[in-house]
Amino acid sequence: MTASRVSTCLWFDRDAEEAAAFYVSLLPNSRIGAISRYGPGAPLPEGTALVVPLTLDGTPFALLNGGPHFRLTEAASIMVACDTQTEIDRLWDRLTADGGAPGRCGWLKDRYGVSWQIFPSILPALMTGPHKARVVAAFMPMTKLDIATIEAAARGA
Repeated sequence: MTASRVSTCLWFDRDAEEAAAFYVSLLPNSRIGAISRYGPGAPLPEGTALVVPLTLDGTPFALLNGGPHFRLTEAASIMVACDTQTEIDRLWDRLTADGGAPGRCGWLKDRYGVSWQIFPSILPALMTGPHKARVVAAFMPMTKLDIATIEAAARGA
């Protein structure tokens, strides 16, 4: 793993290692780094992952098992720009499975409580110019975003 001066750390109760393995299975160019573990007399059982460094499609993250003191919220989310509807569908289905939940406008929460935004990579460009209002009106009521419907709205169809 390459060191980065800036990365994101997400607080988990005890599922950081399991979550990291799941996340790296979702995206190419992803992997887990050297995991640090709790030792004897620590707040969590000895051997439990303390910090799990990982890279998701080239972006560094750290997952921390810190206990139940803090909860993940929608105030922060992982954004994934997708080039195809197939990619949106695959990520959406995997992330909402086994206890995850869909949200509005391409947002969802996975089974670990992490919020994600799964959106078409063309969306930022479509949200500029005279067709912006139609594009926003098209995707606002959606849960999982549909590229064809958003592109049709941009064309005025």
